[in-house]
Amino acid sequence: MLDGLPLIDVHVHVPVLGTLRPAWLQWARDFGPDGILDDVWDPAGQPRPERLDELFRAQGVDVAVLFCEYSPKATGMQTFEDLLPLVEHNPRRFRPMANVNPHLHFPIAAEVRRQLALGAAGLKLHPVHGGFRCDDAALYPAYQVLEEAGAPLVVHCGTSSFPGSMNENADPRFLLPVLRDFPGLNVVLAHGGRGWWYDAAAFLALTNPTVWLELSGLPPKRLPEYYARHDLSRLARRWIFGTDWPGVPGVAANARAVAELLTEETARLALGDNASAVYTGLGSED
Repeated sequence: MLDGLPLIDVHVHVPVLGTLRPAWLQWARDFGPDGILDDVWDPAGQPRPERLDELFRAQGVDVAVLFCEYSPKATGMQTFEDLLPLVEHNPRRFRPMANVNPHLHFPIAAEVRRQLALGAAGLKLHPVHGGFRCDDAALYPAYQVLEEAGAPLVVHCGTSSFPGSMNENADPRFLLPVLRDFPGLNVVLAHGGRGWWYDAAAFLALTNPTVWLELSGLPPKRLPEYYARHDLSRLARRWIFGTDWPGVPGVAANARAVAELLTEETARLALGDNASAVYTGLGSED
């Protein structure tokens, strides 16, 4: 809890450092707290579960959703199995998120089922780093698995500065056929349309009951500017809080800055309740 509100950070990266491209390490140094890589990771580049748990507890985070990513062209290989020791240390605070790349995983439905069976809270796709579009028919078996399981699809919807990125693939219009063909699938737009697509992402969230805006990588004080063409009080009811940790100075500071923009009721939705409703296994009963 943070200031009496539940706090879920749905966008957290804690990879094994040796599997990453140098640009990821530089990103963490440039945008994260000073010395974060030396603090949370050991000299061999393995994350230290005890320290990570202590850090997120101190920030008031009830649950942190941990990402992996199969993107050898851009950021490197962050495998799902690398997350499991962190989850095993404190399964109440940490939940893994599945990830697949249609260039690497086949049959893709079997891989999604495997990661969900190991506790994944949903499936993250990274079309920008992975080099694919989300309307690719090869991904449809994965969407069917998610819809049947009641698990969400999280899609990177924003620009990226990492070498090898294909920013054109983040355009939310590529999700239009997915929304039509899988009407029961919750779709979370990570980074909320960052860069070129704020209005398109907001429109999708306001016109589709299954679409949500996730706030990672967006400075909270600039949210009214980014979504200036929309009713912020209405749009914020579709927000899900995330930080893109470790590329953020502090989780609690970001969460408080988001809450300052909202009523207490809407802040409760954005900081925790929406995530609990959308992601698998984050509800109060779990």
